[in-house]
Amino acid sequence: MILKRYGDKLHSVRPNFDANAMTEVSFRRDREAEFTPEEFAARFEWFEERQLTATSEGQVKSLAEHAALHYLEEQVLDLEQQVRAHAVLVVENATGADASKTRSTQRTLVEAGENRLFFTFRIDPPLRLSIHRRRH
Repeated sequence: MILKRYGDKLHSVRPNFDANAMTEVSFRRDREAEFTPEEFAARFEWFEERQLTATSEGQVKSLAEHAALHYLEEQVLDLEQQVRAHAVLVVENATGADASKTRSTQRTLVEAGENRLFFTFRIDPPLRLSIHRRRH
């Protein structure tokens, strides 16, 4: 399960990474679980934090951005699967403050005497996910 803070509660969420959205790295509430800080602290304890990022390159801007977001989403879902039996993930990036975003650079390459654009996308700052183990 992945949780994110909304106001004073933690809500279960699913990744909603969309290259066409203004906020590309976002999460959508799925309404499966909701915890107050007290309920969460009684059930879970902090274990560790992971920072996830992704990069992609290509000659087609939209495909390069989509590939970076897809790779990040795969990492999130893989981590969720790894900890599912004994822990939950909590999104630590705060909306508006240190939210993960796609950043891009472009450069011009000369191929066969013609200029070609080449795009590089990266996720910055990294997506920070803390792992919280179930208390025994």
